[in-house]
Amino acid sequence: MSSLAFRAPGPPNLARSVRARRGGAVPGLLYRPAVPADPEKVKEVDVRLEAWARELDLFPTAWSGDFAGFQFGRAVALQHPGAADLERLTAAGKLLLAENVVDSCYCEVSEGRGASARGLGGRLVIAQSALDPYHGDPEKEEQWRLGVQADGPLRSYHWALRDYAAFATPSQTNRFVHDIARLHLGYLGEAAWAETEYMPQVWEYLTMRQFNNFRPCLSLVDAVDGYELPEPLYARPEIQRVTALACNATTIVNDLYSFTKELATDPTHLNLPVVVAANERCGLKDAYLESVEIHNRVMAAFEEEAEVVAALSPLVGRYTEGLAAWVAGNHEWHATNTHRYHLPDYW
Repeated sequence: MSSLAFRAPGPPNLARSVRARRGGAVPGLLYRPAVPADPEKVKEVDVRLEAWARELDLFPTAWSGDFAGFQFGRAVALQHPGAADLERLTAAGKLLLAENVVDSCYCEVSEGRGASARGLGGRLVIAQSALDPYHGDPEKEEQWRLGVQADGPLRSYHWALRDYAAFATPSQTNRFVHDIARLHLGYLGEAAWAETEYMPQVWEYLTMRQFNNFRPCLSLVDAVDGYELPEPLYARPEIQRVTALACNATTIVNDLYSFTKELATDPTHLNLPVVVAANERCGLKDAYLESVEIHNRVMAAFEEEAEVVAALSPLVGRYTEGLAAWVAGNHEWHATNTHRYHLPDYW
């Protein structure tokens, strides 16, 4: 599943004898510098998010260290440098937090929080309903409402989307709901492979990661910045392609920065270097360096094609710049969050 879920840092003695080094960008990685995060915005968003999470009782006190170490406020401030106001930035943080609560509680088996690949589909169908409401007879609707409010992950989805929908258009809100369904489909694909101990081919793994990736977060860029890319434009194939390329590039970034942590906590966990090593029958170092090159090819395609698409109109240009800013900010968050991430010492 996504490696963004709440998870404590791995121990220093990493599996498979992969030594780690702290901080900094992956050498040779193609990325844009991020717009620096405003410390005051970061602090205020963190305060608001923690108060919101406590009010809704989304996680126990024992998770507080993971919450602080995740740096939600800094993440969204880096990812949305053009945010129209603090309310929109906070709403993006609530959705990011909710996605991670669901991932941690329902999907991430290695975290020891009751998650399991077995029965995941049933849990995710109900989770989707917290965003895409059940409609039926009044009695059953009331039972559904009570069920959603009785579970922390479901509450997080429900209330985070409600706050986002307060300023986003119906089209933007619906876009996000559909992209969460894509995310859930990716979770299920990865869980099925884990259950059957299937090692995918590299292209199969990357296809799964196009669903199990950051797309719901990037769905927000226009709404958070205070405008809308209308659905007829957003749905155009070339805009869908550059959106997917941006999402895929930044998801590979997550695989690269999560690599040592995942080997330490669960050596069987699939990430791009592990899949490359298994398919090409090479060592982890060579597989990791090849994964960097795969990322760079995806990132270069995004940069080149986004420039072409941006010429369609100033509004599309604003949208592609928002995608690029999100990708740059998310990379900066990964490269500097040493509470969560350490690079392998391959250079």
